[in-house]
Amino acid sequence: MESWIMDVRYAVRRLRMRPTYALLAVLTLALGVGGAAAITGVVRALLFEPLPYANEQDVGVFWFDGSWSEQEFLYVRPDFPGFQQVAAYRQQGVMLQIGDAPPRLAPGVSGTAELFQVLGRTPFIGRAFQDGDDLPGSEPVAVISYGLWQELGGDPAIVGRRLRLDGTERTVVGVMPRGFWFPDPTVRVWLAEPLNSEDQSGNYTLVGRLAPGVRMDALAPYLARLTARLDERYDYPPQWDKTQNATVTPVREFLVGSMRPALLATLAAMGMILLIACANVASLMLGQVDGRATELAVRSALGAERRRLLQQLLAESVVVGLAAGLAGAALAAGGFQLLVGALPLGAWAEGATLDWSVFWAAIATALGASLLIALVPVISLWRGDLRGVLSTSRTGGIGGRGGRMEGGLVVAEVALAVLMAAGAALLVRSVSNLYAIDPGVDTREVAVVDVLAPASMRRDERRQSWHAVLDALRAVPGVQSAAAASKLPLRGSGDNWGITVEGRPDLEQSTTAFRVVTPDYFETMGITLRRGRLPNAADREGNEPVVVITEALAGKYFAGESPVGQRISTGFDTPERIIGVVEDVAEAALTDAPTPARYMLLDQIPYVPTSFSFVLRVQDGRDAASVLADARRAVEGAAPGVAIQETTTMGLVLAQAVGPARQIMLLLTMLTGLAVVLGAVGVYGIISHFVNRRKRDWAIRIALGLSPSHVVARVVRRGAVLVLAGIAIGVVAAAVLARLIASLLYGVGAADPLALAAAGAVLLLVGLAAAYIPAYRASRTHPALVLREE
Repeated sequence: MESWIMDVRYAVRRLRMRPTYALLAVLTLALGVGGAAAITGVVRALLFEPLPYANEQDVGVFWFDGSWSEQEFLYVRPDFPGFQQVAAYRQQGVMLQIGDAPPRLAPGVSGTAELFQVLGRTPFIGRAFQDGDDLPGSEPVAVISYGLWQELGGDPAIVGRRLRLDGTERTVVGVMPRGFWFPDPTVRVWLAEPLNSEDQSGNYTLVGRLAPGVRMDALAPYLARLTARLDERYDYPPQWDKTQNATVTPVREFLVGSMRPALLATLAAMGMILLIACANVASLMLGQVDGRATELAVRSALGAERRRLLQQLLAESVVVGLAAGLAGAALAAGGFQLLVGALPLGAWAEGATLDWSVFWAAIATALGASLLIALVPVISLWRGDLRGVLSTSRTGGIGGRGGRMEGGLVVAEVALAVLMAAGAALLVRSVSNLYAIDPGVDTREVAVVDVLAPASMRRDERRQSWHAVLDALRAVPGVQSAAAASKLPLRGSGDNWGITVEGRPDLEQSTTAFRVVTPDYFETMGITLRRGRLPNAADREGNEPVVVITEALAGKYFAGESPVGQRISTGFDTPERIIGVVEDVAEAALTDAPTPARYMLLDQIPYVPTSFSFVLRVQDGRDAASVLADARRAVEGAAPGVAIQETTTMGLVLAQAVGPARQIMLLLTMLTGLAVVLGAVGVYGIISHFVNRRKRDWAIRIALGLSPSHVVARVVRRGAVLVLAGIAIGVVAAAVLARLIASLLYGVGAADPLALAAAGAVLLLVGLAAAYIPAYRASRTHPALVLREE
C-alpha cells in the first residue's frame, strides 16, 4: 500500500510537470465518459427500468389503438377471454380552472373504472376509480398526479375537494404516487367519464391485464373468441375491420418501443466515442513511454523491478481516469438536458432526469477505461528490452520499434469513425428523401395556434368563440390571412367519419378523413384547387351545405366521372354538394399513401369541434414564429373561456412529421464530427511519434540527398496505409451493423454504397491531412542540427 501511495504521488507530480499531456488526456477521456454516462442515464430510465405498473409483463394494449368505441367496449366488457380485466382510455387536454384565474391546460386521460386496477397501482392518497364511477349519472370524479398535487399546494386534504375540470366540478378522490405516469409522463389528471352504449365514435384504446396462467405469446385462441363475438355484432368497413389481425402488444413495447432504435443508436455512437477517446489516450501514454525509454532503461539497469515500473504506469493511468471521471460527470450533468432535447423523446423527455447514478457511472466508466488504456503501454513495456535500450538509445530506444501497437490503435479509431460517419450519412440521405416528399401544403410562413374549449361549453358558444378568435387573429400585425381546421395535415390519423354517395347504393360502407374548416383554409395552407371552386362568402349558414374533396376521394368514389355537383352524405340532416376537388395532402404520416378526405364548413354543419387549430399565413419575408406571441394575446383577449394548447409553426409540424430520423441525424452528425476530430488527432499523434522516433534516420537520408517531397510522401504513405486499413474495416462493419438503424431509414438501404463511400472519403481526406502536418515537419528536418543533438 505504501508503494502504491508513493506511486500515486509520483504520478500526480509527473502530470503537473506535463500539463499539456495531462489536460489533453483528461479532456479526451472526459468527452467519451461524459457522453456515455449521460446517454446511459436516459436509456436506462426509458428502456430498462421497470415501468410504474405492477407486473408489467402481464399488461398489454389491444390492436386498433385509438379506434375503439364506447359501444364496442361495453358490449365485450363482461367477458374479455384471457384477461383478468380490461380498461378503455383516451388522451385529451383538460381545462383546469382555479377560482377566477384564467383556465390552463392540463394533459389528461379519460378512462373507465378498471384503469388503475389493470395497471396495478393504488393512489398515494385516497382511492382510485371504482365500479360505478363511469356509469351515467354517477358523481364526476378525478384522480390527479403527484406533480399536480404539489402544484396545488400539496395538501393531503385535497381528497374530497372539488376541482373545475373542463367546465365540470369534479371531486378529487385520489393522488397517484410520485413517479407514476400513464400513458406518458406529461399526464396530470385522470377522469372517469360516463360511458354511452350508443356512442360509436372510435377514439379509445384498450389496455388489459392477463388472467392468471395466461401468457402474452399464447393469446391467439382467446383473441379468436373475442373477434368472433365482434363479428357476430358488428359489420365493419374493410379498413376498420377489428376481426382481422388481432394482436396484443406488451405495454412497454407500445409505450416506448418506438424510441428504442434511436436511443440504442445514440448509445452505440456514444460508446464508439468512448472507445476512440480510449484509443487516443492510450496512444498518448505510449508516446510518453517512448519519451521515457532511456529513463526507464536506466532505472531498470540500476535495479528497478519491472513490476514497480508497471505499477507506476497503472498509478498514472488511475489518476488520469479519476480526473477524467470527475470532468466527465460535470460534462454529463451540464449536457444532460441538451442531450434530452436532441433526442426524439417527445412526451417522455419529462421523465428523463439526471441522478447520482450518472455521476457514479461516469467515475466507474472512466476508471475502467483508464485501466483498459493502461494495458497498452504495460504490454509494450513488458515486451520491451529495457536494458537493450541503452545500447540503442542514439537511434531511439524503444521508439525504434515499428509502432505496430500504435498503428493498431489508429486503425481501430478510423474504423469506429467510419462506422459513425456511415450511419450519419445514411440518416442524412433518409431525411433528405423525407423532405423531398410533397406534403400537399405550403409549410413556409404559416403559424399555428391550437385552442381548446371546455367540453361543457354549449355548441353555439363554441362556434361564437371560434369566430371571435379568428377575427382577432386576422387583426394581428403581420398576418396576411387566417383560417382554422379541426385537424391539420401531418398530425396523425383520426377524425374519420362514415360516407355515402347519393344514388350509389352499390358502394360498400366506408369512412374517410373528415375535416371541419373555415372558407379561407385552402388559400392559407397553400392547398391547390384541381377542379371546381373553393368555398366563398355565399356558402354560409342556411344555404345548401357544400363540401370540398381530395383527389384520392374523387378517384375512389367517382372514378371516370366528375364529382363536382354530385352529393354525398355524412349523416347530417342534409346531404352535402361537392363544389371542388383539391390536391391530396399528407393527412397522417408523411410517407402514407394519399388519404381520401373531405372538408366541410364550420357554419354549415351542426357539429362544432371542441378543439380547433388556427393557421396564420404571415406576410412575405416574415418569420412565422414572430407572430406567435401576439397571436396568443389575441386569443386570450377574444375568448377568455378557452385555453391555448400549443403555438408552433407548420415548419416545425413538418419537422416533427419527418420523425426521429431528423433529430438522430443531427445528433449523430455532431457526434461523428467529434469522432472525426478525435480520429484526426489520433492519426496526427501516431505519425508524429513515428517521425520523432526516426528523426535521426530522416536527417541522415536528407543529408544523403533524399528530397523533402519524398520524405513527405513516405510519411503520408504510412498514414494512408493505416487510414485505409481502418476505412476497410469500418465499411465492412457499417454494412453489417447499419441494419440496427434500418427502422429510421426511408428510401435508402442499410448498406447504401453512396453513404459508405462518402464516409470513407471523408475519413481518408481527414486522415491524410492529419498525416501531412508531421510529414511536412519531417521534410524540414535540418541534418546538422539533428546529428549534433544526437
